Amino acid sequence: MTYPLKFRQYVLAIKEQEKLTYAQTAERFVVGMASLMRWANRIEPCMTRNKPATKIDREVLTQDVATYPDAYQFERAQRLGVSARGIGDALKRLGLTCKKNAAASQSQGTSQRGFPDKAPKL
Repeated sequence: MTYPLKFRQYVLAIKEQEKLTYAQTAERFVVGMASLMRWANRIEPCMTRNKPATKIDREVLTQDVATYPDAYQFERAQRLGVSARGIGDALKRLGLTCKKNAAASQSQGTSQRGFPDKAPKL
């Protein structure tokens, strides 16, 4: 849980005004001592995470999308050896999110329920 900036400022202001220790302040406001020490170093809450994708190489994924444009995410995941969720997140980071085409290569000739699109003419 992230505490709002106003609350952090208030807690540290009370600590300074009443000359409390970190332990006393933590007990009074029911927050962790480690949190108070982090707030003393950097008061603003961290809203983003600056961690690059470690398993999925962007170039390999871009090449896979170019080679197999109609592939499902689980198929890409099998080819790259990662999870389908990871593929979805990586595609979103690349800005390549799109809806599946109803006439994709894997589903040609059948409808969504597995029946032929057109009945044979007699």
